Amino acid sequence: MRLLIVEDEKRLAVSLAKGLTAEGYAVDVVHDGREGLHRATEGSYDLVILDIMLPGLNGYRVCAALRAAGHEVPILMLTAKDGEYDEAEGLDTGADDYLTKPFSYVVLVARIKALLRRRGNGASPVLALGELRIDTAARRVFLDGTEVTLTAKEFSVLEQLAVRAGEVVSKAQILEHVWDFAYDGDPNIVEVYVSTLRRKLDAGLIRTVRGAGYRLEAGR
Repeated sequence: MRLLIVEDEKRLAVSLAKGLTAEGYAVDVVHDGREGLHRATEGSYDLVILDIMLPGLNGYRVCAALRAAGHEVPILMLTAKDGEYDEAEGLDTGADDYLTKPFSYVVLVARIKALLRRRGNGASPVLALGELRIDTAARRVFLDGTEVTLTAKEFSVLEQLAVRAGEVVSKAQILEHVWDFAYDGDPNIVEVYVSTLRRKLDAGLIRTVRGAGYRLEAGR
């Protein structure tokens, strides 16, 4: 899952990015409303964490502009303000949830997971693919009823293949959602993680489609 943080308090933004990266998310950070709007419009994000008090454009205007352009990405608004009016204004512009600073990091993560679960019209957070079960909320994987321990990145790669089970997923698509915007390392890192997943799971579960990417066999 790929998240965008639009927050002008740089220490807070960096802290959140580190924590969410450790949770297994790919995280991009910008500190200006105009740049946040541009990035959210041009990028492919699963969720946007949007501060209200921003230079350039405030969070209300960024949110309103995204919704006016037809972007349905979940938006979690952050603000140092407190009061029903501010919350109502944020939700009226199209935000999906609202969190007032200071907030608990645990609560933030819970809100993010809830919004990601809500996306997709209430679809179950558990993906069942033959004998493979992937709990996207608890981030746990079971094969033939036995739990398989995965690192955060391994889980994220598997999740990207699982949500498109039966379809070909390119390296570029995996990199986009599992590694952040600034990643400029070897794209073959995807092959390394796929190889590890094959060792930990059924070796034939993930097929290589030469020149195109990988396909998770949905019926295995």
